[in-house]
Amino acid sequence: MQRIGLIAGSGQFPGIFSKAAKGKGLKVYAVAHVGETDPRLETFVEAIKWVKIGQLNQLIAFFKENEVSDAVMAGAITKTKMFSGVRPDLRALKVLATMDHTQDDGLLRALAGEMEKQGITIRPSTFLLSELLATRGCWTRRKPTKSEMADVYFGWGIVKEIGRLDIGQSVVVRGGSVMAVEAIDGTDATIRRGGKLGQEKTVIVKVSKPNQDMRFDVPAVGLETIKAMCDVGASVLAIEAGKTLTFDREEMVALADRNKIAIIGIE
Repeated sequence: MQRIGLIAGSGQFPGIFSKAAKGKGLKVYAVAHVGETDPRLETFVEAIKWVKIGQLNQLIAFFKENEVSDAVMAGAITKTKMFSGVRPDLRALKVLATMDHTQDDGLLRALAGEMEKQGITIRPSTFLLSELLATRGCWTRRKPTKSEMADVYFGWGIVKEIGRLDIGQSVVVRGGSVMAVEAIDGTDATIRRGGKLGQEKTVIVKVSKPNQDMRFDVPAVGLETIKAMCDVGASVLAIEAGKTLTFDREEMVALADRNKIAIIGIE
């Protein structure tokens, strides 16, 4: 494989992936989304095609024109934008017509299936970057207390269930009660919602879905996650080791240590 396609969303992951692929001798052909993808991605790739959300025909045509047979999905798409300003083309509409709902996994699997019919295999987004996956153990100077660990295990069961239902991947807990469940607004907004209700010392649990498809929608945390926790006085972040992407780990830990936040990776 000498070429790799990139379906790029927002955030730093598309750029990180592109630099890693280039370092391994791969030419990256990126499809970027208007209003989502960082324009600086253009400097890291061989060629780039800008599309609007839902323009599946243009995406497939670009990869075919550049003889791309393998691709990854990296970065997020703001889910609330799926309900405003999206103009799916005929191919995308046909895919949507086969679905009973547009929850994350079902939608992404359907899109991946349509691309594979066109000879484009979607690969796990982590296949060049396994070092970004969370490691097991406590990352910070402060360790969770016994009561905080009780909330971690309580929240773990809750968030695995909402993951099974394809609702979200994180939950905010305090004292054995659920303060907030992630929905379409995303993790950072969930932390702030739950933190306001929990009145500080809340515990954040973020895990993969049962039978997580590592090709897309892999849970991710980074510096912004810790900043959101600082804003509401949250005390613990528990993530699933081996199945959660972590960005800016050194900066995450440094900020957590300054604010007496514990970060723990659990298998």
